[in-house]
Amino acid sequence: MVEMRRPDAPVNPAEQAGHLDPPPRMGFFTDTSVCIGCKACEVACKEWNLVPESGLDLLGMSYDNTGALTANSWRHVAFVEQPRPAGWQSSPPLAGTPGGPPITPATAEAAAGTTTDQGSRPGVPPAPEPGPAGRMADGTQFLGMPGTDLPGREQDRDGRTDLRWLMMSDVCKHCTHAACLDVCPTGSLFRTEFGTVVVQQDICNGCGYCIPACPYGVIDQRKDDGRAWKCTLCYDRIGAGRTPACAQACPTESIQYGELDELRERARARVERLHADGVPEARLYGHDPDDGVGGDGAFFLLLDEPEVYGLPPDPVVTTRDLPRMWRRAGLAALTMTAGVVAAFVGRPS
Repeated sequence: MVEMRRPDAPVNPAEQAGHLDPPPRMGFFTDTSVCIGCKACEVACKEWNLVPESGLDLLGMSYDNTGALTANSWRHVAFVEQPRPAGWQSSPPLAGTPGGPPITPATAEAAAGTTTDQGSRPGVPPAPEPGPAGRMADGTQFLGMPGTDLPGREQDRDGRTDLRWLMMSDVCKHCTHAACLDVCPTGSLFRTEFGTVVVQQDICNGCGYCIPACPYGVIDQRKDDGRAWKCTLCYDRIGAGRTPACAQACPTESIQYGELDELRERARARVERLHADGVPEARLYGHDPDDGVGGDGAFFLLLDEPEVYGLPPDPVVTTRDLPRMWRRAGLAALTMTAGVVAAFVGRPS
């Protein structure tokens, strides 16, 4: 008996690709709120997949030395530095202060000998007064992040500014409607039984059609051989029941791997928790099956607008209009052929 799919059930791309009775769709949920930028995922990806060395450049703008997803960087940890007014993130209350924990013998001993003048907090010495030319009153030079005056960055000339670092491990999105699959002429790109998208390097002819087709700019050609390369979601590992190398190496579980439906439920709960904890800017990206690519197999929890992370705000599968374009091209060809035939038929013999 054939099981009927509910009209509102999400699309299973593996079934659409011809896989019979496929396993649950697998994917990534990347929670950027707990990413520490350690780049363990980048290293693990390179080691397991034998990706050539790259991403060791000093870009001169950031601690991000990879820059972008490339043929030799299938995982890219982005560092986004945002200026914030000094003191924008308040410290938790200390022991003995309103809202703080009670004073214990340990905290009392730690606070012994420190200044408790009016306006200061127990256990915290008063901050020295800043002097001219970036020096303290005693002449000591204070340290801080150097100003870079990059476009869009406002520098506080009267005092120090803080930085908020947004970190995100980017990767191929393994779209539900993948334009790279539509344009590949050799079948090198294929949909696996897990719903992921993989490149077969022994079939790729280096035509490069998939590169402009990707709405995320993920796929890239390797310079020495011209073939296309990208994340495979460790197809060889997940086929053996193992976790992808990047998720296995992530120390904070920022990268989570599992069944996509379960990851989406987990992500929604995480966003609700962050909103309740006073982080209203938390949002999900790529989780919606009704978006322009049918939802991503690798989606993200972001703490700012997608553009801040270098992601398109409203990605659309680039081959969406291909059927209409082919119909119009066919109609134009027929019209031209009819015109030529009519011209010859109407000529006097």
